[in-house]
Amino acid sequence: MRRAALIAPALLLSPFLVACGAGGSDNGPTVVTSAYPFEFLVERVAGDHYTVENLVRPGAEPHDLELSPRQVADVQGADLVVYVDAFQTAVDKAVEQADRKDGTTVDLADTVELLEASEDEEHDHDHGDEEGHEGHDHGGVDPHFWLDPHRMELAARAVADALEEIDPTNADEYAANADALVAELQALDADFTVGLQTCERRTIVTAHAAFAYLADAYDLTQVPIAGLEPSAEPSSAQLAEISDLVTSQGITTVFTEELVDPRVARTVADTTGATTATLDPIEGLSEATADQDYLSLMRNNLDAIREANGCQ
Repeated sequence: MRRAALIAPALLLSPFLVACGAGGSDNGPTVVTSAYPFEFLVERVAGDHYTVENLVRPGAEPHDLELSPRQVADVQGADLVVYVDAFQTAVDKAVEQADRKDGTTVDLADTVELLEASEDEEHDHDHGDEEGHEGHDHGGVDPHFWLDPHRMELAARAVADALEEIDPTNADEYAANADALVAELQALDADFTVGLQTCERRTIVTAHAAFAYLADAYDLTQVPIAGLEPSAEPSSAQLAEISDLVTSQGITTVFTEELVDPRVARTVADTTGATTATLDPIEGLSEATADQDYLSLMRNNLDAIREANGCQ
């Protein structure tokens, strides 16, 4: 279960912390992002004009994010904050308490059309208050929109619009950077469309329910082992149902992830005789993927699905 950060109001409203965060970092204007996909977008669109500070360190699971006092101050003092509401409780609380001005916060949930979470995706939400921690409510929607390149195009435009409003002097550069990124995302979308057009199987069994947008965009069916919360363990009945599906549909591969314990997925694979492979939800970089970026990781995912599903 996600360990949501509990931030004392006195800490959030501390004048000292606000002063520390005011005006961004010592490196000049700053954009704070709450997960790697948003960091990627801002770095590509902002170019050299802003320092980008991601709240999630490499190798950490973004669902489990807890903010340090310094990070709370960063949210308060950054020139721009880019996040998705109802994805990370700690960030939602910090943004709400910071009472940021209009135009200096981009909630990408307002820009892209989010999918409603299915019953299977939300089956982990009834573990609330386990071990003294709050359950996390995604508000009935799935936040993992970045696995659809078209939605990433919309997000890139939203970031450019925000930067142009804050810094009109460099508006043309932000627009040009966004255009270049959108062209790359459109090429990525074309690769997925062609690469997944003809496959022997169209079902993917995933470690957690992060791939609904990928499935929606390219006519796949996602069968998640865990729900939207990757740390929630499925029941014995759910595991048995998934194992039966893997066997009956002749599924050859159960997908694991870089940042999630693979033991449950491997149990399904061992039970059914399937193999395992990595499918990255691109929620964050790991030690193994530190030299890659969103575009290369998405193409790795395409290769993995093509091989697992017998795509021509």
